[in-house]
Amino acid sequence: MENDLTKIRSVADYQFGKGVGRSLFPENVKISYSRNTGRIRYVHLEGKRLATLRPTDGLFSLSIKGAKRMLEGSDNVKYVVKVRDDVAEFIAEGGAVFAVHVVEVDEAVRSKDEVVVTDEKRNVLAVGRAALSGGEMRAFKRGVAVKTRRGKMDEG
Repeated sequence: MENDLTKIRSVADYQFGKGVGRSLFPENVKISYSRNTGRIRYVHLEGKRLATLRPTDGLFSLSIKGAKRMLEGSDNVKYVVKVRDDVAEFIAEGGAVFAVHVVEVDEAVRSKDEVVVTDEKRNVLAVGRAALSGGEMRAFKRGVAVKTRRGKMDEG
């Protein structure tokens, strides 16, 4: 278990920024393993899923709870897309983020990266995958910037 905790923290640091792993995954997380392969699959805290380790690329897909823990615990998180407050409710319900709605995004974001979508006050609205790079999100005025997988209204 200790070795697996170190591993998932290292993956989170690599994927989201140095120091994120420790704030996202405290000592008391429960790690679930795939029945078929025996590899790490899910990470839970107090019965709620924080993240899923994707078998295709070995990186995390976050839950809303995981995204909130990550933002509350670290100022070093890079993969955040900040959107206008007037579209926050639409996105929280699971709607896609369009480039015109993006207020701020880190240059490090690339297409297909896991991102956290927040409003202008940094409240988590959704999690999903970037459809555009950070530079493209700022430059474009049309098109989908983030395909949301889960809005905060979905998780209650």
